[in-house]
Amino acid sequence: MAKSQSATDKRGKSLWLLGLLIVLFSVGSSIGVYLFMDSRQQASANEETTEPKEAPAPIFVKIEPFTINLQSDEYSDRLLYIGLSLKVGDETTRAFLEEYMPEVRSRLLMLLSGQHADTLIKPEGKQRLANQILAMFDKPLTEPQPSLDVTGVLFSEFIVQ
Repeated sequence: MAKSQSATDKRGKSLWLLGLLIVLFSVGSSIGVYLFMDSRQQASANEETTEPKEAPAPIFVKIEPFTINLQSDEYSDRLLYIGLSLKVGDETTRAFLEEYMPEVRSRLLMLLSGQHADTLIKPEGKQRLANQILAMFDKPLTEPQPSLDVTGVLFSEFIVQ
C-alpha cells in the first residue's frame, strides 16, 4: 500500500504542478495581450494629438497700389495699375521692409516701368514678373542688411490698360 500512496502523491503533485503552469501561462498571456493592446492605443492617441498641428500664421507686407507707364511697341501709352503684398517668413523681415518701404517702392517702380504690356497680360508674364520681384530682394537695400525671408509675391490688383 505504501507504493500506491506514494504514486498517488506523485501523480497529485504533478497535476498540481501542471495546473499551476496552466494558470501562470494564462495570466502571463493575458498580461501580454493587455500590454500590446494598451501600446497600440497609446500610439493611436499620439497620432491623434500630433495630426492637428496648426500652420503658423502667414505674415504679409502690403504695398499700396500705384500706377506705372509701361513700354509699348505701338508708341501708345500703356498703363499698369498694380497692388501687391509680399509674403515673408518672419517678423524681422516684415519690420525691415516696412522701414525701407520708400526704397522698396522705388525699386518696384523701376522694375515695372521696364515691362512690356503685351507680356504682362499673359499668365506666364505675371509669373515671370513675380519671380523678378522676388529676385529684386537679393540685392541689399542697405549695408549691413539682415537676411530677408521673402517667400512670395501676391497680386491684389493688376490692370493693364
